[in-house]
Amino acid sequence: MGDSLSLKLPPSLLSKYVFSRIGVKDPDVLVGPSYGEDAAVIRIGDKLLVVHCDPITGAVENVGWLAVHIACNDIAVRGAKPRWILPVLYLPFGTSESAIDKMTRQIDTAAKELGVMVVGGHTEYTYGLDRVMIAMTAMGMCEDEKYVITGGARPGDLVLMTKAAAIEGTSILASDFEELLNKKGVPYDIMVKAKEFIKEISVVKEALLLSEIGVNSMHDPTEGGIIAGLAEIAYASKVTIRVWEDKVPIRKETKVICEALKIDPLRLISSGVLLATAPPEVARRGTSLLKEQGIESRIIGEVSKGEGLIIVRKSGSVEKYGVYVEDELLRVWREYGH
Repeated sequence: MGDSLSLKLPPSLLSKYVFSRIGVKDPDVLVGPSYGEDAAVIRIGDKLLVVHCDPITGAVENVGWLAVHIACNDIAVRGAKPRWILPVLYLPFGTSESAIDKMTRQIDTAAKELGVMVVGGHTEYTYGLDRVMIAMTAMGMCEDEKYVITGGARPGDLVLMTKAAAIEGTSILASDFEELLNKKGVPYDIMVKAKEFIKEISVVKEALLLSEIGVNSMHDPTEGGIIAGLAEIAYASKVTIRVWEDKVPIRKETKVICEALKIDPLRLISSGVLLATAPPEVARRGTSLLKEQGIESRIIGEVSKGEGLIIVRKSGSVEKYGVYVEDELLRVWREYGH
């Protein structure tokens, strides 16, 4: 499933040890390493090169396919069409030829689905590993100044969300904790449908569509779910985002599985969802265009002055979130192991 064993560094450590140590600043780098931003943007003549690297480190069945789609998502949310990828494959000693064949076939299939080419990379046997790991670099181009950032939300924007909360996390739980969920009474048909959610992991189509109509910000929420993704937009943009829980789409399968484990679907890993903010007329046009393309979407909140994320729960209670939100998947692993 997804990268269920990973954990991002908290913003305090990123600021102290990563973002402050970037070598020589280059004026052609329009967007570099910073909190919440999905990919670098580099000026090359009158074009912009968009570059992103993402690891897949969990024990996953579809590791090659996922690595392509997850890296390319972060190119598309910049408003650039993914074109080139470079996978680095770290293989445990003893990895079979059939396993290598399966993984590279998955990469090839996903690349063809998105219309991208493998232009390089590296493959090696690596000591100390108990599972395959992939680091995927993806690249694309867009026109000068025509790119979208996480930190672009503006007061007065509406918040648009595609698909449904926690579709990736739901699929991971149905696969990695199937026995536990069976014991807790989750029906078989719910599990089967939940596992299929992984096929919806790509946001390339919807991101490119929304970038064309002029949204102010886009973001691909991963660890920490919808809440973490919204918090990243809010703090990167230095605005307040207010979202109503009862407006956030949550599928039946997600509700059943999350209720069984007593976890919050809004804080469960959510690759496959696209978050965007835009002026009201643009946001409403976006939902109409997405519907025409068969992509579910909904307006779930609004942007105002200030800084931070506010979630208004169905009960009427109000929660304010800081810059770091822990994923519910980690709590499940801690409580139940595997």
